[in-house]
Amino acid sequence: MTSPPPRVLTPRRAEPAASVRPTRAEVALAHLRHNLVALSRAAGVPIWSVLKADAYGHGAKAVARTLERAGSAGVCVALIEEGIELREAGIMVPILVMGGHYGAAFGELIRHRLTPVISRVDQLIGLAEEVRYLGSPPHPIHAKLDTGMARLGVPPAELPAFASTLARLPELVLDGVMTHFACAESDPRSVAEQLERFERGCAVLRAHGLEIPRRHAANTAATIAHPAARFDLVRPGIGLFGMAPGVESSLRLEPVMRVRTEIVALRRLEKGQSVGYGATWTAARPSQIATIPMGYGDGLSRALSNRGHVLVRGQRAPIVGAVSMDMTSVDVTDVPGAAIEDEVVVLGSQRGPLGEATVSAQEIATLSGTIPWEVLTAISRRVPRFYRER
Repeated sequence: MTSPPPRVLTPRRAEPAASVRPTRAEVALAHLRHNLVALSRAAGVPIWSVLKADAYGHGAKAVARTLERAGSAGVCVALIEEGIELREAGIMVPILVMGGHYGAAFGELIRHRLTPVISRVDQLIGLAEEVRYLGSPPHPIHAKLDTGMARLGVPPAELPAFASTLARLPELVLDGVMTHFACAESDPRSVAEQLERFERGCAVLRAHGLEIPRRHAANTAATIAHPAARFDLVRPGIGLFGMAPGVESSLRLEPVMRVRTEIVALRRLEKGQSVGYGATWTAARPSQIATIPMGYGDGLSRALSNRGHVLVRGQRAPIVGAVSMDMTSVDVTDVPGAAIEDEVVVLGSQRGPLGEATVSAQEIATLSGTIPWEVLTAISRRVPRFYRER
């Protein structure tokens, strides 16, 4: 007895209308559109926007609608459920599902008009069987070639069998061929080697009678720094959200997300008193300590304990003590006038009576021993996203 296909559900995020805390992520849609245009002009080919992981934490539905209206020719996600969420939100452009795992959900791909990236023969056969069962027209796929990432993709030794199988399946249409760079941010020679392998792999597909309507390989770094990798479309992700880490660029990309909260408590500590779990910080002088309602459960990394900064009244203020799950302490002794309900910026820029300052995703990543991608995607579902034009 075969088990029924899975029912694919999408997770829900806190809605602005239901928010009680002052903690929220603000997403600047005008900056998003600006970045799309800047990357499109640099690339000279269509943009397929990578919106996996809830659009890098920015909220996939609102971001996808904005980018579709602004001219994004397609959208890339990692999971079937991410693609379904966007279709149900009314997104009409092609949606490419790049994660490689489809289980028994081939029917969901077909019903929601999602284009899978495939690199296994058994997936070709399984999808073709589902197309026949449903009586659907031939379904588009993109084939992924492993050119050095060694993660997903058809290995060179398996490519002839893959191509032969695909060529004899009329239920499937090869709509594109792709690969993924391992070192686009750091190693031009590695990029060149992967491009050579990609060309050889495409030649194998053509030798089996397969036409290749479009080829693509470039992420944000390759879009900016490696013109030979642009092919027929490019797949920027983090660049759309304002960052191009690791590459020299004349593009002026604008950060899209700003995370803010407010001071909810203030207390005076005498010299020698400590703050937070484990008493990891002790006041070396009489100190004014503010509590903010945001912690590692919201995406404020615990690695920022006694290391990171936030912005209060336009001035940097240090995080003191251990970042806890729901709350964090900030030393505002040197922030004149700090008061309950003052805005506190955790990520982004703030202009206030004491000046103007910025805490960037790159700064947080460096202090946390990680990368900006993780900083953005770590902002959790319980932090509502508020969308604004600027």
